Amino acid sequence: MQADIWFTEPHSRGFRTQLRIERVVHNEKSEFQDITIVETTDFGRALLLDGIVQVTEKDHFVYNEMISHIPCATHPNPEKVLIIGGGDGGAAAEILKYEKVKQIDMVEIDERVVAVSEEFLPSIAAKVRDPRINLIFKDGMQHVKEKENEYDIIIVDSSDPVGPAARLFERPFYEDTKRALKKDGILVCQSESPFFYEDILAKVSTTLQDMFSVTRTYLGTVPTYPAGVWSFTLASDAHDPLDVDESSLVDLDTRYYSPEIFKSVFSLPKFVRELVNQKR
Repeated sequence: MQADIWFTEPHSRGFRTQLRIERVVHNEKSEFQDITIVETTDFGRALLLDGIVQVTEKDHFVYNEMISHIPCATHPNPEKVLIIGGGDGGAAAEILKYEKVKQIDMVEIDERVVAVSEEFLPSIAAKVRDPRINLIFKDGMQHVKEKENEYDIIIVDSSDPVGPAARLFERPFYEDTKRALKKDGILVCQSESPFFYEDILAKVSTTLQDMFSVTRTYLGTVPTYPAGVWSFTLASDAHDPLDVDESSLVDLDTRYYSPEIFKSVFSLPKFVRELVNQKR
């Protein structure tokens, strides 16, 4: 009889999550990190980077749809999009659903994340070789430093702020992304759990409020992320999602996002509203 194998991911001194593992499908040490694919009992295959769950087959659609469709539905004409990170290809696949988008620059520092995702998570990564996707394997921070007034939308699909990724949550990086945006561009970043990373969410929101005229935090429910609730923060000098005409929203082939929930995700619980100091 096979013994139970459980993967445990700690999130604080007093809270951790566990996934029952059927088998380890793949493991390797790349130049940048440990990359593991596991087969879980309830969530299908999962991608782990340095022992942290990034995406699972069962619930990836929530995160990828929310980080992609909210900015794409807010911008009236998104033609050129930059994704920083997102090596599993899930966010890029969602953005491809917009015919107006002509080019997606997907900047991933670790080429092996893309290759492993293509091989072992084809249901998520199947679109990464689409001709509209320009794969760039380099440091996303360096990439935005070299760009100015180029992108309609920039999506920061980063890992948790540990090690080198911590710089993706700092003001100098946001200043570079703003410069890389067109004047009416939109920035969206994942801004962590409002339960376990309150300080990070508050810092991201405060920093972006100081830099952009519009800053909106919104939430999605991702079961395999800490506490199941995840935040995203949108910033722009030109477009406010709360001003979007809902009748203009298109019903796409999605499983979580819909025109009906577009504005509802900005109705924040009181404690989150207080964290981000969002008045409207």
